[in-house]
Amino acid sequence: MAEENPDRKEPQQQMPNRFGRSLFGWVMIICLGLLLLLYMSKKLEDRRQIAITDFWAYAENGDLTGTVTVLEKRIEGELRGDYSGLKKGESPKFYVIYNYAADEQFSKRLEDAVKAHPKTFEIRYDIETHWYEGLFTQLLIMVLVFVLIWFLLFRRLGAGGAGGGFLGSFGRSRHRLANQERPKVTFSDVAGIEEAKDEVAEVIEFLKNPRKFQRLGGRVPRGVLLIGEPGCGKTLLAKAIAGEADVPFFSISGSDFVEMFVGVGASRVRDLFKQAKDTSPCIIFLDEIDAVGRRRGLGFNGGGHDEREQTLNAILVEMDGFDSSDQVIVIAATNRSDVLDPALTRPGRFDRQINVPLPDLRGRAQILKIYLDKVRCGPDVDASRLARGTPMFSGADLAAVVNEAAIAATMANKEFIEQADMEEARDKVRWGRARKSRVIDEKEKEITAYHEAGHAVVQMLTPGTDPLHKVSIIPRGPYGGATFSLPEKDRYIYTKQYCNAQIAVMFGGRLSEEMFCDDISSGAASDIAYATDLARKMVLDWGMSVRLGAVKLSSAERNPFLGDVGSKEYSEKTAEMVDQEIKAMLDEACQSARKLIEDNRQKVKDLAQALLKYETLGVDDVKMVLEGKPLDKPTVGDLLDMMAGPAPAGSQPAADSSAPQGQPPADKI
Repeated sequence: MAEENPDRKEPQQQMPNRFGRSLFGWVMIICLGLLLLLYMSKKLEDRRQIAITDFWAYAENGDLTGTVTVLEKRIEGELRGDYSGLKKGESPKFYVIYNYAADEQFSKRLEDAVKAHPKTFEIRYDIETHWYEGLFTQLLIMVLVFVLIWFLLFRRLGAGGAGGGFLGSFGRSRHRLANQERPKVTFSDVAGIEEAKDEVAEVIEFLKNPRKFQRLGGRVPRGVLLIGEPGCGKTLLAKAIAGEADVPFFSISGSDFVEMFVGVGASRVRDLFKQAKDTSPCIIFLDEIDAVGRRRGLGFNGGGHDEREQTLNAILVEMDGFDSSDQVIVIAATNRSDVLDPALTRPGRFDRQINVPLPDLRGRAQILKIYLDKVRCGPDVDASRLARGTPMFSGADLAAVVNEAAIAATMANKEFIEQADMEEARDKVRWGRARKSRVIDEKEKEITAYHEAGHAVVQMLTPGTDPLHKVSIIPRGPYGGATFSLPEKDRYIYTKQYCNAQIAVMFGGRLSEEMFCDDISSGAASDIAYATDLARKMVLDWGMSVRLGAVKLSSAERNPFLGDVGSKEYSEKTAEMVDQEIKAMLDEACQSARKLIEDNRQKVKDLAQALLKYETLGVDDVKMVLEGKPLDKPTVGDLLDMMAGPAPAGSQPAADSSAPQGQPPADKI
């Protein structure tokens, strides 16, 4: 069991709501309001309106009874019950819209009518306006509606917490607090980023034992900024830190701070940090911090009243407000550290910036083992071989590979996942699903076969390239075919020999089309683009041009809003030399590939015919074809016949392999 930490503060108990209403209570309030409005309208509607001439006729003929009420601009009265002039169903009560004060003879004429018919009716003057009449009535209705809206909407939104003022919970933080009952994420669930795990070790130690640092006067970093590509495990690492330290974990995204109301983001920041301090020690995790942490200033981010700037200012102020005794660690994650405001990354706020890189070969194997332990695998599944074929894959990509393999094995009614399923899933994640049902014109299929055969032969015979893994003319994703390589190691530096060899492999497909099909196609578009970009980097960035020498000609500065814009840092004459050197490198690699294909015309032709027959060839099959040996494997027609007949459960055709993500396919038809 974990030892108790005496320095931890007990989380403060939230006070229960002082006042609350059930649904029945709200229904009663609404009903009472409706009844009040109904009474008011009924009191005005149970009388019929008559003309002033009819009123004088009733009064002088003695047809009135009871009390005639004279208001400021209204006269109300009632006819005798035996009055014969009423229509069937017509109310004897009436009212007249009349301003008696404007008629000087009104009172005398009405008193004469009373004297002429004594004891028939009497007169009562009520000069004050009734409470339900005129402008006062309209104002009262407006106030009543506003009170109902306030009770039903804003009071309910604001119940149970502060931070939003009149707008209630709009200003409250929308963070998610990790449930203590859920399985905790620890460092055993995180692999492939060992250096990052070592860097956050002292953060965990501080949360567990803060007095250890206070003894020598040291201060733990206020904030930790995790920087890395999408899917590298930044969020998982933050959860593992909280799991190892066994502290509450407040998680919120940067976009959750921004609302349609100005100032709500800053209010939510204050509410989040207040709750975190009340429950310290704890961890605040701000995911996608670049949503609110972009550089301040006029530019494209608005003026000083911009909502994001106010939110960022609130974050900066709250992080400066930490005391040395506050056991609150702020962890933020982003993949756009270049756009963050400098005040956010200075010492005292996000003191430490930890790079979370893509996993290397060993890290990918460890990640695959973690995910493979959660599924049923066959004895032939080799995580090391799969890790070799997935350079530049992130942890999320590897998780998707295992999941896709499990789905494929399930759809094939297998008892467990096989290596063939893993390799097919790898291809699917990287390039898309194989479109085996696509109808392809025979001429296009032939062009694709010679294109891929040219790539494969040049790659097999050119020293310094990555080993060939497989070649296929089955459409996959947007491509009509592909030649895959399987690197033996991760590359962190690129030699000139390797780059020239890669460019030669890229041109192998176009040259094969030209020599065997007497035409060229658009299938080499991405090959040409990749070769040109690689040659441009060799000249501008890596100083591999003999004519220009070891000079960096590309601009290292990037505008955080516009990207790579601005004038060149070299003259027009140098720019012309750059273009000439790039063209010379491409021509040299193209001539090298052309010579290889011309010297091995028959091998290219045999390999293309084998691809038309089998559609997919592994590296061993390619070697046998180049050596002139026959292939002993079922053709596409044989596989179709086998699929049409009865087949045992779990059986399937030979699976494809995958191309590494870091290396482009030689074909993009």
